[in-house]
Amino acid sequence: MQRDPAYAIILAGHYRQNHVVSETTEKRTSAVFVLAAVVVVIYGMQWASALLIPFLIAAFLALITVRPMLWMQRHRVPAVVAALVIVLAIMLILTVAGLIVGRALADFTAALPGYQQRLDAIVQGVLTFIVEHLNTDESVETLGDLVNPGWAMGLAARILNGVRDVLTNVFLIFFTVVFILLEASSLATKVEAAFGGNGANFERARVFLSDLGRYLGIKTLVSIVTGILAYLLTWTIGLDFPQLWGMLAFLLNYIPTIGSIIAAVPAILLALVQLGVGEATATMIGFIIINVSFGNFIEPRLMGYGVGISPLVVFVGLIAWGWVFGPVGMLLSVPLTMTLKLGLESDERTRWIAILIGSERDAQHTLAHRDD
Repeated sequence: MQRDPAYAIILAGHYRQNHVVSETTEKRTSAVFVLAAVVVVIYGMQWASALLIPFLIAAFLALITVRPMLWMQRHRVPAVVAALVIVLAIMLILTVAGLIVGRALADFTAALPGYQQRLDAIVQGVLTFIVEHLNTDESVETLGDLVNPGWAMGLAARILNGVRDVLTNVFLIFFTVVFILLEASSLATKVEAAFGGNGANFERARVFLSDLGRYLGIKTLVSIVTGILAYLLTWTIGLDFPQLWGMLAFLLNYIPTIGSIIAAVPAILLALVQLGVGEATATMIGFIIINVSFGNFIEPRLMGYGVGISPLVVFVGLIAWGWVFGPVGMLLSVPLTMTLKLGLESDERTRWIAILIGSERDAQHTLAHRDD
């Protein structure tokens, strides 16, 4: 029996339409499952943050120190000895820093309410001047509710105390670093034995880890110099607890743009309360010089292309990771986001996402490279 051609065309049209609807439904269902999985993972990380944070810190320390360990191995130092030397050096540095900063942090926390009261009195005086001389309709109390400069000092104390609390798991962190470093020295041999010459996926992972380790290494060196300069600046001006402001500048330098501002504000406010307007202005100018020099000139030249993050992504990541992991999550926000960006960059299918969350400088470099 011969079918009408028009009927066949109608059937084909219905098939294509149903096929398109089926594909659309499948994509929507997959998107819903992916979104649900992301939500579950986020809440799972928040629930297990007390366990995850020490391991994250250990992983980042291992990435920073794996190159020196491999260098020692190339000079015929056994892997176990190299790993122990690196970990003992880190323990020594952190112990000395903890002894120096720990007492100052306790004294600062005890003195914080007094500083905040004096700062509130200064703010109230400024607001009274505004109300009396500028003929504004707002009352001093109403304006005072909108201005709370003491939050910056409290935030600095919370961040430093959060880091101190995490470092109470120091032995867990350092044992984990040792095992990661020992595993890193034998990983290439294991992969070659397991997959033979077909190690394309491993090569992408190796490049990704190498780029991430390079980023963290350079960022750590720049942060150390930034912290030393901040310490010298605040010590020269005569601020109380200069070691705290140096440590805060070191830690928050891992957060581009926003971190340098957060690190500078408490020191400037303390200079205003303790010493006066002139010293506060000098502190602000000193921090601007340090942060502009490193953030706009030195660090971009050392880092090169492909390691920038959009300021919006930095800000959103700061809030998101801080919500998941607390104050330490704020410090880890950019390394974690950089890990995500470099991971997306390593796959052609997701490279466009890495470009979108990257910096404008990286995007311009990508366009110029395409034109070539």
